[in-house]
Amino acid sequence: MRPKDLEKEEAIRTIALKIIAEEGLENLSMQKLAKEANISPRTIYIKYENKEDLLIKLFIDEVLGAYEEAVLEGFEETMDFETGVKKMWLNTFKYFKSNRQSYVLMQYGKSSPLLNKAFKEKNIKEGQFFAPVHLFLKRNSKAGVIKNFPIEVHRALLFSPLLDLINEYFEYKERPKQIITEKVILECCDAVIKGIKL
Repeated sequence: MRPKDLEKEEAIRTIALKIIAEEGLENLSMQKLAKEANISPRTIYIKYENKEDLLIKLFIDEVLGAYEEAVLEGFEETMDFETGVKKMWLNTFKYFKSNRQSYVLMQYGKSSPLLNKAFKEKNIKEGQFFAPVHLFLKRNSKAGVIKNFPIEVHRALLFSPLLDLINEYFEYKERPKQIITEKVILECCDAVIKGIKL
C-alpha cells in the first residue's frame, strides 16, 4: 500500500471511531465518514464493502487486541478466583471508560451475525483471544472452586453483568450523578463471584 493510501486508511478508521464515540454507532454512515475524512465515498468502498464490513474490520483490527491487552494487564491465570475476577473487572471498566467507541463496537460485535464470518475469514479460532482467561476458568472449575459449566456459560455469567454496568456508566454520564463507580463495580463483582463459586 502506498503512503498516501495508508494515510487515507488511517483517516477513515480514526474518523469512524471518533463518530462512534461522539455520536453513536447509529450516526455513522459512509457518506458522513467520507465527508469528515475529506475523501470521496468511492475511496471508502474500495476498502470496505459496506458499513457492516467497516465495523467488523474496526472491531477485529482496532478493538479486540487492545481490549484483550487491557483486560489481562497484571492478570495471571494462576491467581485465586476472587483476585483474578476482580482484576479483570477493574481492568475492563477502566479500559471502556476511556474507550467508549471500543465499548460500542464490542456490543455490536456481540450481536452481529457477521462477526463469526469475519473470524473465519481472519482464521481467528475460539479461545485465540483471552486464552489466559479460559485457562483460569478451566483451572478453577476443575479444582471445584466454581460450578462446572462450559466456558461460554462462565464467560456470560462473569462478563455480561459487567458490560451492562458499563452501559449504565455511559447512560449516567449525561445525568447529574454517576451511580456506577469503581466501588459499585467491586461490590457487584463480589455478588457475581458468590453466585458462581461452590
